[in-house]
Order: sequence, then structure tokens, then C-alpha cells
Amino acid sequence: MTSYYDYCKICVMLKKKTNKNQIILGSFAAAFSVVVLAGLVADKHIAMANAASDETTLVAGEVLNIQLDEALGEDDLSDGAVTETVDMIAATEASSEEVIEEVLPYTVTAYETPLVMYASDTVNVRSGAGTDYDKLGRITWGSELQVIGVTDNNWYEISYGDGAGFISGDYVTSELPSVPYLFVGDSRTVQLENAVGTTDKAYVAKVGEGYSWFKNTALSEIQEYAGNGTTMIINFGVNDLANASKYISLVNSYIDVWDAAGVTVYYSSVTPVGNCNSVSNAQIESFNAKLQAELDPRIKWIDSYSYLTQTGFSTPDGLHYDKTTYKNLYSYYMSVVATDV
Repeated sequence: MTSYYDYCKICVMLKKKTNKNQIILGSFAAAFSVVVLAGLVADKHIAMANAASDETTLVAGEVLNIQLDEALGEDDLSDGAVTETVDMIAATEASSEEVIEEVLPYTVTAYETPLVMYASDTVNVRSGAGTDYDKLGRITWGSELQVIGVTDNNWYEISYGDGAGFISGDYVTSELPSVPYLFVGDSRTVQLENAVGTTDKAYVAKVGEGYSWFKNTALSEIQEYAGNGTTMIINFGVNDLANASKYISLVNSYIDVWDAAGVTVYYSSVTPVGNCNSVSNAQIESFNAKLQAELDPRIKWIDSYSYLTQTGFSTPDGLHYDKTTYKNLYSYYMSVVATDV
């Protein structure tokens, strides 16, 4: 039988055990509370971070919207407004490019009234005031020009076709210029004209003529064409070889006038014939020798007789030549003149 003393002892032991369990449970509860509390704190920090991020995004968006509102106005923030803005920028850039393209390395001073001037030589017409610009065409010697302006680099703007073009001022003159090349002679000179044309050239010639026509008619016509810079080539004699002395005297008497006017004078020897009854090559050679020896030294001699004799020629009637021969003869003339320049 358990005594009262033993009973009390048992009660004390049970109480101690209970207290111990309570301590263990208390400790566990405390530890669990710490874990839960830590989780709550972490969740709170994450939530606060997300909220802060959202708030930052919201604030940035609000600032951007405010700036756009101030710049464009609230109603302009539409797709149409943005498109218009892009179009305006593109148009401005295109306009800037156009302005850059229109900047020229020269300036043009326009005339209130077009001036009448002349081409002093055959010259190219260009799209701008310089040789680097495209060629629009050519204008021949003596052409009348409607000059509408002048550039600061010595070019003239002229009316050309349906528009305008530019010519170097070196080839423009205010007065009708002297012809670059003047050919004076008989039927052979007439046929030379038919073969090579009249560009940059003029002709004072007549079929079947000689000394008398040269003196009475041709000399006055020469004055209408020849001037400063003109090269004149005379070729008379095949129709009147007996007048050699007269030709010498007449030409020598005018050389002072021509020289003072700036005219360069050549006398082309009478060229050979083929099978011709009216004249022989021996007569031609005698005529040529006399003129070459007695003409004024300022009159330059062209030995076209020797040229055709050496290179050959074709003559349908014994006296005149075919077109190929005339073209060859003309080229020879130009080569001689070129070597004297």
C-alpha cells in the first residue's frame, strides 16, 4: 500500500516531468515562431520590392507622358500625329538634300534683257558653266546667241532649244566675228566647198574664173569675211597660168592690209591635172615655181601640187577631183596650218 509519503513523491515527479515537457514544447513553439516570422518578413520585403518596382515604372511612365503632353499636346499622341511627325522629318531631310544639290560652284548674274552676241568659233554648249558638265550640243562659228546671263567664272548662259545652256566666254563676241578659214579660188575651190562643207569656213569662189574676177570681185568680198584670226587660202591660176606675174603683183599689194587686219595668208600651189587638153602639168609647175619665188615672204606657201602628186588623186574629167581627193586636200591644208600655229 502506497503511503502518503510515496504519493507525494510521485506527484512531485509527475509535476517535474510535466514542466519539462512544457519547456520542450515552449522551446519548439518559440523556434517555429521565429521561422514563421522570418518568412513573413521575407515575403514583406519581396512585396515591398515589387511594389517599389511597380511604383518606379508608374512614375517613369507618368513623367514620359507628361513630357510628351507638354511637347505635342494630349490630342497629338495618336498614331496619326506620330506619322505626321515622321513625315515632317523626312520632308525636312529631303528638302535639305535638295538644297545641297542646288549649290553650284559659280553664280549667274541674269540680264534684264537678253543680249545679242555671236559664237567666235564652233563651241560646245554645256548644261553648266564648266567643261565638266554634260554637252547639250554644238554651236558653229558666227551663230547668233541670245545671252541671258553671265557667270563669275567667265561663262555665258544662253537660250538653247527649249531651255538654257552655257558657253565659255572665250568663244563669245559682241560683234560678228571673222571667219576662221576663208578659201578663195576658182571651180576647184567651189568643189572643195561641196566636199567638206562650210562649218567654220567661208568661200569666195566662182567656176571658170581667174585673175580679173579675183581683182574686181573677190577682193571686196574677202573684206566681208576676213579679219583678226582668219586664215585665208588662195588657189587661183589653173584657168590662166599665163597671168602669174599679175597674181604676184596683186597679192603682194594687199599683204600689208591683210597683215594689219590679223589675217594669215596662204597661197596654195595649183594642183596637178590628169588627162586634160587645156593645161599641162609642166605649165602648172612653171607657174608654181614663179609664185613661190616672188610672193612676199609673209604669204605662206602650201605645196599641194607635190602632195597630190605623191599621194595620188582621182579626176573624172582630168581637171577636177572626186570628193575623196578634195577631202584629202583639205586635210593637208589643215595639217600645214596647224604646224604654223
